[in-house]
Amino acid sequence: MRERGEEEGETENDDGARGYRRAIELLSSLISLSHTTKVFQVKWQLIRGKLEQLYSGLAAAQDCDFTGNSSIRGLISAVISTAEECRDLARRCVDLTYSGKLLMQSDLDVVAAKFEAHVKSLSSFYTNGILAHGYALVVSRPGPAASRDDMKFYIRDLSTRLKIGDSDMKSEALKALNEILREDDKYVRIVAETSDILPLLSNFLESPNPVVQEKSAETVSLFAGFDSYKGLLVGNGVVPSLIRVLEIGSEFGKENTARGLQKLTENSDNAWSVSAHGGVTVLLRICDSGSSNTRLIGPSCGVLRNLAGVDEIKKFMVEEGAVSTFIRLLRWKEETVQIRAIEFLQTLVSGDEPVRQMVVREGGVQSLLRVLDPNCSYSSKTREIALRAIESFSMSSPNSVNVLLGLGFLDRVLFFLRHGEVATQELAIKMAFRLCRVSEETKKAMGEAGFMSELVKLLDAKSFQIRDMAAEALTSLISIPRNRKKFVQEDSNIVRVLQLLDPEEKSSNRQLLLSVLSSLINSSSGRKKIAASGYVKTLEKLAETEVSEAKRIVRKLSENRFRSLFNIIWH
Repeated sequence: MRERGEEEGETENDDGARGYRRAIELLSSLISLSHTTKVFQVKWQLIRGKLEQLYSGLAAAQDCDFTGNSSIRGLISAVISTAEECRDLARRCVDLTYSGKLLMQSDLDVVAAKFEAHVKSLSSFYTNGILAHGYALVVSRPGPAASRDDMKFYIRDLSTRLKIGDSDMKSEALKALNEILREDDKYVRIVAETSDILPLLSNFLESPNPVVQEKSAETVSLFAGFDSYKGLLVGNGVVPSLIRVLEIGSEFGKENTARGLQKLTENSDNAWSVSAHGGVTVLLRICDSGSSNTRLIGPSCGVLRNLAGVDEIKKFMVEEGAVSTFIRLLRWKEETVQIRAIEFLQTLVSGDEPVRQMVVREGGVQSLLRVLDPNCSYSSKTREIALRAIESFSMSSPNSVNVLLGLGFLDRVLFFLRHGEVATQELAIKMAFRLCRVSEETKKAMGEAGFMSELVKLLDAKSFQIRDMAAEALTSLISIPRNRKKFVQEDSNIVRVLQLLDPEEKSSNRQLLLSVLSSLINSSSGRKKIAASGYVKTLEKLAETEVSEAKRIVRKLSENRFRSLFNIIWH
C-alpha cells in the first residue's frame, strides 16, 4: 500500500503536467490568432515575439518533473492567466469589438509587459538550473518549400533557446543555426532583420564554455561572408570579443575567429576597428609563434594582409617586426601559409621603397628563389606568386637585378621558359623581357645562358602575349653583336623565323618577326644565312604587299648580292 505522501506527489505532478500542456496549447493558438489581427499590428508583433519565446522555452522543458517545483507551477499558472487575458483581447481586435483605441492600446501594453516578465522568470529558471532543457530542438527545421513565416518562426525559436537556455541548449541552437546559414542564404537575411541573435554573439564569444565560444565564432565567420552584414556585425561589437578569442580561446575557436576576421577586414573600413582593439599585435604574435596549426596561421596572415592596406597600420606592423616574421613564414612547410606570406610582403612593399629594401636585405629574395628551385616540389600557383613577388622586390633597379642574377635567377627563369605551365611560362617570358632592358651585360649573360633558342621556340606559342614578348625579347638580345653571332650560328633559328613569315599564314606578330630579321640583316653572316635559307621569295612576297620592313630587308639583300656580283667581276 502506497503512502499518502506519494499519492499527493503524483497528483501534484499530474496537475503540473496538465497545466503545462494547457499553457503550451494556449500559447500555440495565440501565436496563430495574433497573425489574424488587422489592427494594432506593431503591438501584436511585439506580443507575438514574447509568445514565441515563452512557447520555445516551455516546450524545451517538457520532461521536467513538476513535483515540488512550486515556482515553476506558479509561473505556468501565471502564463495561463495572461494567455487567457490576451486571447480575449485578440478576439476583440479580430472582431473589432473593442470600446476604444486608447484603452485597447493600454491593455495590449499591459499584457505585453506581463509576458515579458514571464520570459525573464523562465530565463532565470534555466540560468539557475531549476529547469534543464528536455531535448535540443522542439520546432522542426522548415523544409525547402517553407514560407518565410515558417522560417522566421524557426529562427525565433532558436533565438529564444540562445537567450534562455543553458550551455548545452545554446550549443545545440548554435549548431542548428550554423547549419541553416551554411545551406540557405535566405536565413542569413532573416536572422539579420528579424531576430536579436547578432547582439548575443559578443557575449557568446566570451563564454567560458568552449563549444559555445567556438560555434559563435563560426556564426560570425558565416555572417562575415556577406558584404551587406559585415557592418552590422562590427556595429554589434563582435570585434573586441573576436580579438579576445584569438588571445585565450580554444584552437578551434581561434581558427573560426581568424577566418571571420579575414572576411570582415576585406572591407577596409573595418581595419581600424581590429587595430584599435589590439588585433595587429595579437595576429603578429600568432604568426611568429611557431605554431604548426596551418588552419590558424593561414587566415591570420590573410587578416594582416588586409590590414596592411592602411598606411598607418602598415607602418606599425613594420615597426613591430612584421618583415622578419613573414620572411620566416616563406620557409613554412605548408604552401598555403607560404602563399599568404608572399601576398602579405607584396602588400607591404607596394609603393614603399624603404620596406622593399628591408625585405631584400633580410633575405626575402633568397627565400623566394628556394620556391623556384626545380628540385623542390611546389605547385605552379606558389611558383607563379613567387615570380610575381620577385618582380615586385627586385626588378626596380639595375643594382637589385644584379643581386638577383648573382643568386642564379637566370637559370630559374630559363627553366620555366622550357618546362613551365602556361601561366608560369607567361611570367617567365615577362621576366626575360624585363631583364633584356636592364643592361648590356644582362643581355650578354642571357645570350650565353641559352635564352635565344628558347625564345625562338615561343615565337609560335598559343598565347598572343607570349609570342609578342618572345619576339621583342629576341630582338633586344640580338642587338648585341656577340649574341647575334651566336644566334646566326644555328641555322634552325633563322629558318624558323622565316617560316613564320609565310604570307599565307595569319601572324599577329609579323612586324616583330621582321624586326628580328632587320637586326640580323645588319651583319654579313646574317645576310648570308637569310639569302641561303631558301625563303627569300617569302620576303619578296611580303615586300610586294607593301610591307615596308620587308621591302627594306629585300633591298639590303639585293644590295648585298649586287656587291658580291661586282666583287666577282672585279676580281
